[in-house]
Amino acid sequence: MPVEPGCPKRMVHGPCGGVREDLSCEMVPEPCPFAERGTVQPWPEPVTRPATSSVLLDAVTAGRPVVLTDLTVPPYDARALATVTGLLAGSCTAVLVGEHQDQPDFSPTMMARLLRENGTAGWLTLTCRDRNRVVLEQELASLPGAGADGVLCVTGDGRAPGVRPEVTQVFDLDGTRLAALAAERGLPVAVPESPTAPPRTLRPARLVEKQRAGASLAVLNHVGSVAEVAEFLRAARAAGLSIPVVAAVAVYTDEVSAQVLAGFPGLGLDPVAVGRVLADPDPVEAGIAAAVEEARALLGTGLVAGVNVSGLASARGVEDVARVKAEVGRRIQELG
Repeated sequence: MPVEPGCPKRMVHGPCGGVREDLSCEMVPEPCPFAERGTVQPWPEPVTRPATSSVLLDAVTAGRPVVLTDLTVPPYDARALATVTGLLAGSCTAVLVGEHQDQPDFSPTMMARLLRENGTAGWLTLTCRDRNRVVLEQELASLPGAGADGVLCVTGDGRAPGVRPEVTQVFDLDGTRLAALAAERGLPVAVPESPTAPPRTLRPARLVEKQRAGASLAVLNHVGSVAEVAEFLRAARAAGLSIPVVAAVAVYTDEVSAQVLAGFPGLGLDPVAVGRVLADPDPVEAGIAAAVEEARALLGTGLVAGVNVSGLASARGVEDVARVKAEVGRRIQELG
């Protein structure tokens, strides 16, 4: 399948989540070619997903609402990782390890091994931005032996202007093709989708094609309201989506952590809810309560298998971040 002409990320299966409201690309001041075309490239043949073992997927199968918590740790700091996972222990089904364009860290395989040593089930994000196909294949071959619970396959956001300008951006693959490679190797595969990123009409069908490529789980980016999540998922189900879905729950307790979430293309927050939390005399408790209420509402739709406790949560350091997320996770689990 040919790469889409004019796509800086050399994607075949787009659009990515970085399309701006005017339908321009996050990387160049040009229209997104996928948005202009207005159709989704179909996956040619569904990938057969081998039977795999996963703590998170097993919990979904058992009918238990899952809690997937974003892991926030300093880069290259195994000791801090052990501290943070200790604080999160018992509050979540698994942790999600991100890959950020401005903050590199240990390799996914190394992170999986460290998490396993600390008794934590980890889903490792693999981006196509910083690795060519050979290195991606090496990670996919190594992650099962390192104890990864699963892998989140993403194309990756473009590096911001001025961030490591001497480093190339690779994009040998896009997230959909990477998901197919991971599924073929027997890994549990998650894929992201941004329900409110333009062009919105393409997002349900795009997620279905990721399922056809081999995804076993979908992880949604932040959406401004539960109603928008439900609308998107009803459209996706009608288009053929059958894999379980985990929806993002925004966690913020101060202005910095709220601004971090609001700064990404394709992500939505409810400004009224944000204002209410920040104006509260106890914004930490208010932020925790708001996140739990959002989780309650999402789970109440009956359309999601669980939630992703996501966001910076606090500007007061990684241990406070972990404590806030752990409390959110524990209260969500108490919802039953």
